[in-house]
Amino acid sequence: MNEKDMRFFSRTLVIILVSMSIFFLLLEKLVIHEVFLHHLAAIPLEIVLGVIIVENLLKKKERDVRKKQLRYIKSHIFRSELRRLFIMNFEALKNPSITLNDIKTASLSQLQEMRQKAENVEYRSLIGLEPIILEYVKTQDVWQLFMEKAMDFHFESIVEDMIYLIHFINDVKIFKDTYPDKLFIEEVKSNELMMRKIYKVLGDGIRSFLNYAIELKEKAPEFLEEILYDYQFTQNLQKESRY
Repeated sequence: MNEKDMRFFSRTLVIILVSMSIFFLLLEKLVIHEVFLHHLAAIPLEIVLGVIIVENLLKKKERDVRKKQLRYIKSHIFRSELRRLFIMNFEALKNPSITLNDIKTASLSQLQEMRQKAENVEYRSLIGLEPIILEYVKTQDVWQLFMEKAMDFHFESIVEDMIYLIHFINDVKIFKDTYPDKLFIEEVKSNELMMRKIYKVLGDGIRSFLNYAIELKEKAPEFLEEILYDYQFTQNLQKESRY
């Protein structure tokens, strides 16, 4: 029996049980006038209450399983396809000043404080945003996959965030297809709406990583340390290649 059939069965059962209670109450009031019918009428309602409690518990368990599955998917893409993107984003950050090493050595409360400060982000330079924006374009397939998984698991807020991000990526792609030799950030720096989009997308990236770090710090701190070790390894290789 699939989820849709289960919901239909549950709703039908509730309707039947409530109807039985109403029938017993009407029977007592209009025909038999026996008090025991009050007790009899209460039995279906108690069953309804039990059904609702069990259904809610099952829904919570199912949602927890889906969240865990999505966390596994996030772990993979954060550690592999999106590693370069997050490194670039944190390196370009001016305020709050947060490095990968800061995240690695932070306590849970310190990570939560970092996340709070990251509600408003500031970057070192506009030009420095261009490679980060282009990295988002390169990883469009990853965001598309993540959106599809969030849709499968019914995480509406994540789907909305991914739709916003993919629309932004398409804006950049259209511009670069039209003007391949121009810098996107230079052309849109006077466009207030587009600049808000840029800061939202890049800021959401910082906040998303910090949210993930907090989640792992609470549930799998060893795994967080492994991920950050991989990030720092890649970061060091990139620094060496510049010299």
